Amino acid sequence: MIANMLYSILIALTTSTASAVNIIDLSDAAWTLNNDGLNISVPGYVPSYVHVDLYASQVIDDPYYGLNDFNLRWVALSDWNYTAQLLGLSEEESISTFLLFNGLDTFADIRLCSQPVASTNNQFRQYYFNITDILSGCKSSSLDLQVEFGSAPKIAEEIANQPGQETWPWGVEGLFEFTHRQFIRKEQSDFGWDWGPGFAPAGIWQKAWVVQLGSEKVYVRNMLIDLYREGQLNNLPPDQTANWVLNASVDVVGVVPDGASLNFRIVDVTTQEEVGSGDLVNIMNNGDVITGSATLAAEDYNLWWPSGLGPQNLYNITIDIVSQSGNILSSVTKRTGFRTIVLNMEVVSEEEISKGVAPGNNWHFEINGQPFYAKGSNFIPPDAFWTRVTPEKIRQLFNSAVAGNQNMLRVWASGAYSPDFMYDIADELGLLLWSEFEFGDALYPIYPEFLENCRLEAVYQVRRVNHHPSLALWAGGNELESLELRIVNTVAPDMYDRYLHEYETLFLDILLPAVYGNSRSITYTPSSTTNGYLSLNFSNPMPLIQRYNNATPGSIYGDTDYYNYNTNQAFNLSGYPVGRFANEFGFQSMPSINSWRQAVAESELSFNSSTVVLRNHHYPSGGLNTTNYSNSSKGMAEMTIAAQTYYPVPSKADPLANFSAWCHTTQIFQADFYKSQIQFYRAGSGRPERQLGSLYWQLEDIWQAPTWAGIEYDGRWKVLHNVAKDIFQPVIVAPLWNMSTGILQVYVVSDLWDEVKGKASLGWVGWDGGIVNFDITDETADVDFTIGALNSTLLATLNITKLTASPTFNADEVVFVTNLTASGKQPNTEATKTYTHTNWFTPTPLASAALIDPGLIVEYDDSTDEFVVRAEMGTSIWTWVSLDEDISDEVIIVFDDNGFLLRKGEERRVKYSVLKNDRLEAGWENMVGVSSIWHNTLP
Repeated sequence: MIANMLYSILIALTTSTASAVNIIDLSDAAWTLNNDGLNISVPGYVPSYVHVDLYASQVIDDPYYGLNDFNLRWVALSDWNYTAQLLGLSEEESISTFLLFNGLDTFADIRLCSQPVASTNNQFRQYYFNITDILSGCKSSSLDLQVEFGSAPKIAEEIANQPGQETWPWGVEGLFEFTHRQFIRKEQSDFGWDWGPGFAPAGIWQKAWVVQLGSEKVYVRNMLIDLYREGQLNNLPPDQTANWVLNASVDVVGVVPDGASLNFRIVDVTTQEEVGSGDLVNIMNNGDVITGSATLAAEDYNLWWPSGLGPQNLYNITIDIVSQSGNILSSVTKRTGFRTIVLNMEVVSEEEISKGVAPGNNWHFEINGQPFYAKGSNFIPPDAFWTRVTPEKIRQLFNSAVAGNQNMLRVWASGAYSPDFMYDIADELGLLLWSEFEFGDALYPIYPEFLENCRLEAVYQVRRVNHHPSLALWAGGNELESLELRIVNTVAPDMYDRYLHEYETLFLDILLPAVYGNSRSITYTPSSTTNGYLSLNFSNPMPLIQRYNNATPGSIYGDTDYYNYNTNQAFNLSGYPVGRFANEFGFQSMPSINSWRQAVAESELSFNSSTVVLRNHHYPSGGLNTTNYSNSSKGMAEMTIAAQTYYPVPSKADPLANFSAWCHTTQIFQADFYKSQIQFYRAGSGRPERQLGSLYWQLEDIWQAPTWAGIEYDGRWKVLHNVAKDIFQPVIVAPLWNMSTGILQVYVVSDLWDEVKGKASLGWVGWDGGIVNFDITDETADVDFTIGALNSTLLATLNITKLTASPTFNADEVVFVTNLTASGKQPNTEATKTYTHTNWFTPTPLASAALIDPGLIVEYDDSTDEFVVRAEMGTSIWTWVSLDEDISDEVIIVFDDNGFLLRKGEERRVKYSVLKNDRLEAGWENMVGVSSIWHNTLP
């Protein structure tokens, strides 16, 4: 038994009794991280990662600096031990003691008092273990807890090399750096991706505790709250007049005693008034899980809405577990909201077809029964080490998303499941999170142990996050049907049926019941990009039958993704996919010089330096090659060609200024390309495809490198995020030029839920600022318009091919400018608002346009705390307001308008927000400058 002296110390450190609960937070323990073979022993932390702890003790350099993602691979290829002495335990013999881990990444052998406790193999599961017997038999004077992590890349390779192991046709596994990621339940992008590094980290990456329980005591480890309308079924729009059903299911450490019951209280977060309470009925007690439900009057609760569509009404729901004698055994509170969110994939009705919608299936989201336009982007892991992702970082990112007029983020599969605080912040801000199980760009084995591991993972995650009103969807994984099954059908068509069956085994037979069996309030779809389902019948054992390629000509199904790196076709609308929803599309750009300086030596700050090129993982090496110049150079060349094709490119005498200008120019192309696609998709809301969603790739960076991101690693906005904010406004004017036909169509688009009326002006403007009139068409005009709810209207059609053939038309001297002013009601308000928007089209690339110095001036107006930008000599395009680079490494300012067009004599008043302030001094306002694409022509 443990020495008496140790017991006395433990008793002094705890206030628990035999009937009480004693919780010890293992974050407070003194941990040591060691590898005896490498002679390394340093302080460790929980939660943390090996890389992070080694860096904190200066054993390794900053993992993000230079090419350290290559240099530090030895860390991932080594085994590591975390050891701590447990203090504060109760010695009462009637106490039961458990270890509870919310996250172990990934292969961990746990020992206590030198005795084996358990082994784990899933980063995404919660584990708990009864260690009562080990403690009672411990002979040591100290309680040493050891968690040994095996090398995930090595273990993945060992599993892959087992005799008779599953294999797949060539190309099915998306291979980036470390191989065989599909065999293990670890963050898939830890093995590398085309936008980030492959550190394959290990560690106790989430909170951990010792839980001690007395008689009839339980500890809540997880809880499901499901709010749905009476009669609601997954994937189907419910009756919006029906009452609510509250289903609560509590997972515990310990055993819930027979005869226990559940009661509930609901409190309005804003008013702190109790709006509902009572007992749950239909109690089911399985010992470690207790479940009950109640019916709630619909009129008693205000609805939760996404950003821009209504208020984010939130409620605290408290669930008490009550013993048969009336004692509260445990109590847990979750903040939630009342809403229904459905991904409608039903057959297009005859009524919809009569209104001009193409036949097929729908593919759009409905919030509280109302279809809406989903505007947003794709969210990737914001850091290679999740313990560095703080609530403050997520709030900054989500604030930027909402400020950018986004109402939805697709939380991409192959990262990690979002932490609770991420959903909490999204709930507050009204940002919907399309969530996915962590499978992607691969097919997966289906042996029983793997499937059961996945099932337990999915059930835990569904139950953990279901109460969040921001949860919009569960998708099985990334690009599984649109890419993986397509690859199989292309390279090994004779094996397609086998791999289709394996796909359905995991993504229908395992993951669908994990959702449907725990929630009635959320939609499940097996793949992120999909043609949807062929049928949905809850009378069948498997209610969902996927459509795959069973398509009828002339009909439209499902969502789309689009990547085209042939930049000559970037603005060819004929190549853009026509679907119901766009969930991925994009092109890479460089981060700003300010971001590069965080990770690259000053001597390497040039466009084609070795470090800059090798940090570009597009295209990936497909292995552990550390000299991937061939593939990385292709990505660099794509950005270079795009810049040279469409814009005047910099050739400045100062090398750093030239590098900075080149980085900025790649961002302009990226923004230009995304804008072209977003406005095309949005105009589709009024065309036969009835297109109702645009989520571009991607919101943010995981590190400092060329990527598809609109927000850099430190939170700095690229040109893309500013332009997306503009084109995601509720009411816009959109000039769509089809380079295949030479036709320019001008649409007005509204995602409001009521009719919008307004006036648009269309006309040609010279680069010198003058109004240019051509008498061969009526392209200069003021046009009155009406847009239906959630719709688009075609304003004008111009034959640009015919126009440019006219000897009186000089395409290089003019820009087509459209302005809109409209009035309409915001959703869920009676107030009428005025909307304005400006857009443009250039009949020749800016690379060959006769640009002139626009004479830009920026001044600070201290009376209104905003900057005033004017173009005094000509038309300014891609006008960019920025802080002087001398201080912008330490200070991040976001200007509310940026990347805009400014006509000669026009004034734009620009407000700002400070995201980071390490060096902002009095008078900084005088260090704000302004430029345009014309400034690329200066030496």
